Amino acid sequence: MELKAAVRRTRQATVYLAEGLLTAVPALGGYVLLPLVLLTMFGLPVLPVAVRPLRWLTGRERRRAERVLGRPVPGDYPPLDGDLMYRAGRLVRESGTWRDVAWMLVHGLTGIVAGTLAVGLCLSIVVAVTVPLWWWAAPPGAVEVLGVPVTDWPRAVGLTVAQVLVCGALLYWLAPLGARLQAGLAAALLSTSKADAGRRIEELTVSRAEALEAHGAELRRIERDLHDGTQAQLVAVALRLGLADRVFEQDPAASRKLFLDARTGVEEALTQLRTVIRGIHPPILSDRGLNGAIRSLAAGRPIPVALDLPDLPRRPPAAVEAAAYFVVAEALTNISRHSGATRAEVSLRQVGRSLHLTVRDDGRGGADPGAGSGLAGVRRRVAALDGTTRIESPVGAGTTLEVVLPCGS
Repeated sequence: MELKAAVRRTRQATVYLAEGLLTAVPALGGYVLLPLVLLTMFGLPVLPVAVRPLRWLTGRERRRAERVLGRPVPGDYPPLDGDLMYRAGRLVRESGTWRDVAWMLVHGLTGIVAGTLAVGLCLSIVVAVTVPLWWWAAPPGAVEVLGVPVTDWPRAVGLTVAQVLVCGALLYWLAPLGARLQAGLAAALLSTSKADAGRRIEELTVSRAEALEAHGAELRRIERDLHDGTQAQLVAVALRLGLADRVFEQDPAASRKLFLDARTGVEEALTQLRTVIRGIHPPILSDRGLNGAIRSLAAGRPIPVALDLPDLPRRPPAAVEAAAYFVVAEALTNISRHSGATRAEVSLRQVGRSLHLTVRDDGRGGADPGAGSGLAGVRRRVAALDGTTRIESPVGAGTTLEVVLPCGS
């Protein structure tokens, strides 16, 4: 059993090193492309395009390394929105870009050497096994095995066995070691768990600041609505009731009219108060759940909205439901007002511990989250819950808003 396990381990390691040529050869080509990218106006205009195949290679290498190491090699990249130069600037500042380039430069050499050595040893075994079949047809002394000319049958058989044993022993000792080193090197260069800690802390700091700012703005809005609306209405009611009390004995009809006006004012104050409460946490979420609330939002739109809302395995937390509701509300409002779309689509999925929300339209596109639109508010609201927002809005091809909200354990 131990021999079978050793043979299987050696075979898997050899295949891993040989497969490494599929990523090492393109990585070696990066030695030529990298200077061209850097020389093209400092690489900024072409960087977003050039980084795509590199990230595809690193993604493939991460999956290969995970099979050897038996653990995940994280490789998340922050979303890149905005115009070309903004995305290029983000890529230059993103540590993942430089990790990918470092892996390319290292793997382009080590991967070629290790893969070629593994393939060469395998081919040497194959060629050695075939030597007894054709050595006799070659001119005398033309065939050598392990540097020794094959001149008779004993040498043909003996040297073949010796070469198979030598190459097999080298594979047995070197292939697993080389596979572990190559996988460990890929994990060290490409893993984001430690290298992105600084970026993650920075993102959390920014999102916390934005959340506090949004929270403060929301409190000021609620205070303003209560002060200018509900409180003013209740003060007017109190004045009418006071006047009604004063004129009740002298003029009951006028007093009755003041009482009726006060009742109307109370009803208006309750309506305004419900409006304020709805802005904090829409009651429809408590009554009908997130799916029902989204259906209600879609029903009142001037364009048809296709809904893909399967029953969720479990109900998200109230804060997540509220954020998702306001994201859909803001997105559909933007679509109705600015996109010129003829149809929209809303889909909702609960994947693991995350809520995935997508809103699409077929409008004119070109939405800019940095232009002071409601999309910036959507991003801040989502970031406050440690969620992610991705916006794709090419001109003339509609807008896609994808939001992922963590739902906890």
